[in-house]
Amino acid sequence: MTVHFIGAGPGAPDLITVRGRDLLGRCPVCLYAGSLVPAALLEHCPVGARIVDTAPMSLDEIAAEFVKATAAGHDVARLHSGDLSIWSALGEQLRRLDELKIPYTVTPGVPAFAAAAAALGRELTLPEVAQSVVLTRTSGRASAMPESESLAAFAATRATLAIHLSIHVLDKLVDELTPFYGADCPVAIVYRASWPEERIVRGTLATIAALAAENPMERTALVLVGAALGARDFRESALYDAGYQRRFRGREE
Repeated sequence: MTVHFIGAGPGAPDLITVRGRDLLGRCPVCLYAGSLVPAALLEHCPVGARIVDTAPMSLDEIAAEFVKATAAGHDVARLHSGDLSIWSALGEQLRRLDELKIPYTVTPGVPAFAAAAAALGRELTLPEVAQSVVLTRTSGRASAMPESESLAAFAATRATLAIHLSIHVLDKLVDELTPFYGADCPVAIVYRASWPEERIVRGTLATIAALAAENPMERTALVLVGAALGARDFRESALYDAGYQRRFRGREE
C-alpha cells in the first residue's frame, strides 16, 4: 500500500499531469482538499472509490485515514491544489508517514503562479528587466513569516514578486513595495487562475488598491508585482539570436 501525493494543478481539470491523473484513476481511496480542489478532478477517481474531503479534518484525522487504508491494503491518492512543493502541508504529512513506516510517492503539479502568468500572457523573467521570481506571502493567523523574509528584503532586489494569500492586506503591500518599485510599477491580481470564474485585475502600485476594491476577491487571489509584467522595450534573448553560437545550433564559428 502506498500514499500517492498528487499536485492537482491550479484548478482546471485538464491541468493535472498525466501521471497524477493516472494515479488518481487507480487508487481506491482519495483524500482531497475540498476547499481548493475543484470537484471536477474527482471524476478521474475509479467507480466506487472512497472519497474524503480533508478540508474540515485535523492532521491526526488525516493520518488515521492513511492507517485505515493501509490496514485494508488500499493505495491512497492524496490530492492537493497547485504544486506540493510550496504551502501544501506536505512536510508534516510525510513526517507522519515516515513515523508510521507507510510508503509514499510525490507527483508535482502546475503551480498557481505559473497558471496566473499564463492567464496574463506574460513571461515573468525578461532579459535585463527581471531574472528572478520570488514566491512569498505575508504573515497570517496560521503561520508567521520568518523575520529574515520580510517583503522589503525581497522588494530590494526588484525581482518579480508572486505574493500569495495576501489580497486582504493589499494596502500594506502597496505601502511597502512602492518605495522600491515606484508608483508606476505594473501589478496584476489573478483570482482562481484557470477556473471558470477566473478574474484578472491589472493596474499599478498607485492604482491597484482602488481597482481591487471595485472587484472584491478572496484570499486565494495571487498578487504579481514587477516591471516584467508591463515591459515591452526589452532586449531579446541571446538564446535565439542569429549570431549566438551554442552547442545545439551546430553552426560553423
